[in-house]
Amino acid sequence: MLKEFKEFIMTGNVIDLAVAVLLAGAMGLVVSGFVGDIMMPIVGHFSGGLDFAEMKVVLDEAVIAADGAVTKPENAIMYGKWINAIINLIIVGFVLFIIVKAYNKTKTPPAPAAPAGPSEKDLLGEIRDLLKK
Repeated sequence: MLKEFKEFIMTGNVIDLAVAVLLAGAMGLVVSGFVGDIMMPIVGHFSGGLDFAEMKVVLDEAVIAADGAVTKPENAIMYGKWINAIINLIIVGFVLFIIVKAYNKTKTPPAPAAPAGPSEKDLLGEIRDLLKK
C-alpha cells in the first residue's frame, strides 16, 4: 500500500497540482499586496481620500470601561474589506486571462483535416448506376 501511494504521489499530475497550488498561493499574496499597497491608495486618492478597508457599518458600539479598557468590542460589518477582495478578484481574473491568452497563442494550430471523400449518397448513386449497366 505504501508503494502504491508513493507511485500515486510521484505521478506528474499530482506534482503539477502541488506546484500550481503553491504558485496560486504566492500569486494571491502578490496580488493582495499590489491591491492593498498600490492600487487602493490610488483609488482612495481619486475618491477624496477614502480608505476602503476602513469602511464599515457599526451594529453595536464598543463598550469602554471607566479605566479605558474595552469591555465589549465593536461589532461591525466590514464591507470595505469585501470591496478590496472584489478588486483582488478582478485583478487576478484579468492577469489569468492574459496568461491563458498568451499561452493559447503559443500553441500550434491543429493540422487541417484530410479532404473528405465522396459522400455516402454519391457512392450509392455510383453503385446504382453501375448496377443499371
